[in-house]
Amino acid sequence: MQPDTAAAAAGLPQPALQGTPGLRLANAQGDSALVALQGAQVLSWVAGGRERLYLSPRAALDGHTAIRGGIPVCWPQFNQRGPLPKHGFARNLPWQPLPEQPGDRPEGAALPAMVRLQLADDAGTRAQWPAGFAAQLTVTLGPGSLRVALQVRNTGAAAADAWDFTGALHTYLRVDDVEQVRLEGLDGCDRWDALTDARARQQGPVAFAGEYDRVFGAPAGPLHLRDGAHALEITQSASLANTVVWNPGAALCARLPDMPADGYRAMLCVEAAQIDQPVTLAPQTQWQGWQALRVLS
Repeated sequence: MQPDTAAAAAGLPQPALQGTPGLRLANAQGDSALVALQGAQVLSWVAGGRERLYLSPRAALDGHTAIRGGIPVCWPQFNQRGPLPKHGFARNLPWQPLPEQPGDRPEGAALPAMVRLQLADDAGTRAQWPAGFAAQLTVTLGPGSLRVALQVRNTGAAAADAWDFTGALHTYLRVDDVEQVRLEGLDGCDRWDALTDARARQQGPVAFAGEYDRVFGAPAGPLHLRDGAHALEITQSASLANTVVWNPGAALCARLPDMPADGYRAMLCVEAAQIDQPVTLAPQTQWQGWQALRVLS
């Protein structure tokens, strides 16, 4: 789909994918990204002539159902660890694009290389979670790189308005064949296996044969995803203390209505997360966490 250059020049949302309202990013190197207004969710990142994110061909793009793939923002709750719907409400709600700032759009470019979107509490969110907040997601497209940063602020005024949250940048990476993938950089990290409720320490690279769902203590250094001739470097902020690695495997994938039966082969989730220890945010304070992806080959 060709971008609506008039809308882009005016800074207006454009159809990102199949009519889904969103924003397009591009740079001089030919890289591009698509960000849906629903959930401020990155749906596509093309770098080095290759799509680097996985978006299920059966993903719901109806404006309110959780979208399977890309980079969902799971907030203010990870998974079902709390009273909210699975992975919280941020990924299902429409976010508002913020005005461009100097430097967001390179000189002469039809599209920006950085976008910011915001979500604030309203009657609907307070009915689920009685907290005053302002969230902002910044997506930055660099040469062969993508950075997604989530910032949240407690807008409450009284001491009693403090609140806790967990969350994740639930990144779906596209791979050629997950059974040939190796994820390096978690050696020596503590891990919890969500399938067996077993705790251990990772030894060597992570490999995949069947369903995989583990929460690691985040490493101090970068991860390297080796996918045949392709490789990515993955880093995250120290403010996100966990790294989640997930693949549904054949049996679970076949039961997911928004995934093709063999979709598990083409994806691997490597998520920058805050799960084990919720963040407590006092009134008028803020927190930020980010994940960065860089093409190595």
